[in-house]
Amino acid sequence: MAELLTGLGVSAGLAAGPVHRVAAAPQLPRPTPVADPAAEAQRAVGALTSVAAELARRAEAATDPTAAEILRAQVMMAEDPVLREAVTERVKSGTGAPHAIDAALAEHRAAFTAAGGYLAERVADLDDLRDRAVAVCLGEPMPGIPDPGEPFILGARDLAPADTAGLDPARVLALVTADGGPTSHTTIVARALGLPAVVRCPGILDVPDGTLVTLDGASGDVTIGVDAGTVAETRRRERRRRERLSATSGPGRTADGHPVALLANIGSAADLVDDAEGVGLFRTELLYLDRTEPPGLDEQVTTYAEVFAAAGGRKVVLRTLDAGADKPLPFLHAGAEPNPALGVRGLRTARRRPEVLATQLAAIAQAAGATGADVWVMAPMVTTPAEAAEFAGQARALGLPTAGAMVEVPAAALRAEVLLRQVDFLSIGTNDLSQYAFAADRLCGDLADLLDPWQPVLLELIGGCARAGVAAGKPVGVCGEAAADPALAVVLTGLGVTSLSMSARAIPAVRSALADRTLAECQQLAAAALAAPDAAAARAVAGQLSG
Repeated sequence: MAELLTGLGVSAGLAAGPVHRVAAAPQLPRPTPVADPAAEAQRAVGALTSVAAELARRAEAATDPTAAEILRAQVMMAEDPVLREAVTERVKSGTGAPHAIDAALAEHRAAFTAAGGYLAERVADLDDLRDRAVAVCLGEPMPGIPDPGEPFILGARDLAPADTAGLDPARVLALVTADGGPTSHTTIVARALGLPAVVRCPGILDVPDGTLVTLDGASGDVTIGVDAGTVAETRRRERRRRERLSATSGPGRTADGHPVALLANIGSAADLVDDAEGVGLFRTELLYLDRTEPPGLDEQVTTYAEVFAAAGGRKVVLRTLDAGADKPLPFLHAGAEPNPALGVRGLRTARRRPEVLATQLAAIAQAAGATGADVWVMAPMVTTPAEAAEFAGQARALGLPTAGAMVEVPAAALRAEVLLRQVDFLSIGTNDLSQYAFAADRLCGDLADLLDPWQPVLLELIGGCARAGVAAGKPVGVCGEAAADPALAVVLTGLGVTSLSMSARAIPAVRSALADRTLAECQQLAAAALAAPDAAAARAVAGQLSG
């Protein structure tokens, strides 16, 4: 008899087939005396070197830029001299290689968790490093994606970057994890690859490999033990859904013609696609990674000009460097902070290193001038009108006429009307706005319900920004993960949002959802979601009204 499990649907779509889980982590053997500490230390460091080489290979082969970026960060962790020294010291004290690696990474794990913010989100990456290095020490295969010889639904406690980097959507039909949340790595990669996904579904770990299941990435329903006929019917429904999406084209519009620009989130020129009306979020961090000094003016001009030229006349919204204590870059020389998530990050880094922002803005201006591109710049982590005014003034003085602010903290959302007196547009980062509004760390799986973008309080903050935009006659967009949810995109449109920026693969589904609703219907759905008591009820009532 079929059994229904319910998790959090984070990437829309239907899937059906056998479920197969990622292999369990290797088990540490019973400790034994170390006969030759030097050889044992070499074995431990050699395991880390092997893992770094394998991850680097996967990063080069990865087709998804987001996964490749995270893999490169893992390589840096595996090659960290501090980690290797910690492992070697433990071996010298008599600990075997597998146990030394486990203990050293456990110490790093505790430090990352205590730091919070971006570093805390990298704990799963450390766990993956540990599993891979221990497996190498024990002569076992590195953990990875199973290969059952047929298309399957991938189940796991959570998925590491190395697991997702090489995912083939022709083989992996969908993702379902016991942990994770609306902004987790699994969610981001699933949307980037166009895979249906459900997270926070603990029961999946008890399902035997090979069991036939169906999955609904919108509702979060996972039905266990279905028959072959149900599998075939579900796959037919998904094929029809995808055919409808592929038939859609053109700019974003509601059924009665109300425009909603559909833009892409990118990290480089390689991420640009023809289907997007422009770029709503150009993340510039990739240029700054792995640096002991920031990139020079000429290098930045070249990189930005490549993106602007590739955009082919479409608008490009560029976010200035979003880094700091929670996304540490060596050249920023940020000292220890008691709570990095609430520390010097985003625009605030200019307080310590103003020349980094000044050089970046100058490079953007030169690249925009050379290409004639329609370039908008926005600063991350803007909190006060004074910060917005200073950033906008600096950008305009360099010849960048359109300057905006990201809304990622409640202080900015609540003062949106005043912010818009200083800047030309607002872009709402729902991931961070959720985190700060609910005082809920994005890493904490137990608080995933608070980080659900359907939370009425978050929708109320977004609606307030949109109303301020209407009053000022200025655009207000959303560039967080919420924009990629087709059902939520309809609600955001009803709240008054003028543009939605997302992974390129999410655009067809969002375009189709908007085309099915008039603006009045979008507004009705938004009002119903705002009136709901919690995220689950908001999602449910919007689904009932749209059904």
